[in-house]
Amino acid sequence: MKPFLDENFLLQSKTAEKLYHHFAKSLPIIDYHNHLIPEQIANNTQFANISQVWLAGDHYKWRAMRANGVDEKYITGVGSDYEKFEKWAETVPYTLRNPLYHWTHLELQRYFGINDLLSGKTARKIYDECAAKLQTPEYSVRGLLAKMNVEVVCTTDDPLDSLNFHQQLAREGANLKMLPAFRPDKAMNSDDIEGLNEYIDKLETVADKSISSLQDYIDALKGRHDYFAANGCSVSDHGLEQIYAEDYTEAEIASIFDKIRGKQTISYQENLKFKSAMLVYFAEWDHEKGWVQQYHLGALRNNNARMLRQLGPDTGWDSIGDFSQARMLSKFLNRLDNQDKLAKTIIYNLNPADNELIATMIGNFNDGSVAGKVQFGSAWWFLDQKDGMIKQLNALSNMGLLSRLVGMLTDSRSFLSFPRHEYFRRIVCNLFGEDMENGELPNDLEWVGKIVQDISYFNAKNYFKF
Repeated sequence: MKPFLDENFLLQSKTAEKLYHHFAKSLPIIDYHNHLIPEQIANNTQFANISQVWLAGDHYKWRAMRANGVDEKYITGVGSDYEKFEKWAETVPYTLRNPLYHWTHLELQRYFGINDLLSGKTARKIYDECAAKLQTPEYSVRGLLAKMNVEVVCTTDDPLDSLNFHQQLAREGANLKMLPAFRPDKAMNSDDIEGLNEYIDKLETVADKSISSLQDYIDALKGRHDYFAANGCSVSDHGLEQIYAEDYTEAEIASIFDKIRGKQTISYQENLKFKSAMLVYFAEWDHEKGWVQQYHLGALRNNNARMLRQLGPDTGWDSIGDFSQARMLSKFLNRLDNQDKLAKTIIYNLNPADNELIATMIGNFNDGSVAGKVQFGSAWWFLDQKDGMIKQLNALSNMGLLSRLVGMLTDSRSFLSFPRHEYFRRIVCNLFGEDMENGELPNDLEWVGKIVQDISYFNAKNYFKF
């Protein structure tokens, strides 16, 4: 029986071991999509204990604790930091075969050198040991990133953000690059007319101009897009149920915007047309600047209305949706491509039933201008675990070029999540190693090792050009 989480964790052959240890293990990390807080990076925050850095904001753990019967007091409520950690520790033994079991112990090992299994019995010892280390300079936020050899992080930022913390870090001349990503979801959320008007009012203040027409709105948002570019941004991101690609005219969108600004109800079809137009505006600006645009598709969010009222969004009440993706995604990409305005694009899929759909769709718009111009992004959210990663990697292998994949990202709010890159690299090495051992790939360790290195790091470096 192999030991748990040893140096050859997830590596099931000698060839896989060689690929990981000789080629992938020591490469830096480019984390081109996450939800880290820029202020904490710029100010090099020092966390008082592991609960603050590990449990706050981590809705993966919160869902597991709820499923294990833990009261909300000890999850997002008024429980003390130690009480919350203790409840998580008591939950961990019940997460067997959930990726949280792997991630939890991988993170304790990689950051803190702790090999004990976390449980209610070991909670106090581990909590105290981590707290003591977190008080030292090398365990500051940037120290934690340095431990994982993180080279670049792209945060997720609303167009209204001042980017003052990105500017602060850039002025400092730090080795770590922290770059913004333009995430305009709120700017096109015509599902909520009141909320969208509040957003437009805030944009008026930030842009220092009155917004009374569609053209005013587009000009103000374009100004923010330009501002992000001036501050090092070269990536956009959208979190959508599905791509919107309805036919529309500029006159129709202008009329719909007037209704929105007048706080009038718009029809279902008008809602879809407005969202479709906004996506096209953003995509055209991305192409104009040579950015990479990312689309995260398929999440059914805020399923529990009661808990949404109590805790707000992004607190663990989302799931995989079963939206129809193919036709609108094809129409959207085709419109941009047909006008020679299709930027480098990454599509992330949340429904595993759509893996082959996405893997084949990207091939329709790879035009030879850039290797892997349109990407099937790595397994996302509920799928960024062993089974989900393997299915995504196999779909891309069978129907595209896995060798051109731009690798992994954390998509995380936690500074302790970077071993996910290691997890991904080990899985990639194991897949290639297994095929080599089975005679399904040539026994050319140098070439396969280069492909592994490209997927782990160099493809992202060349694609994003940070």
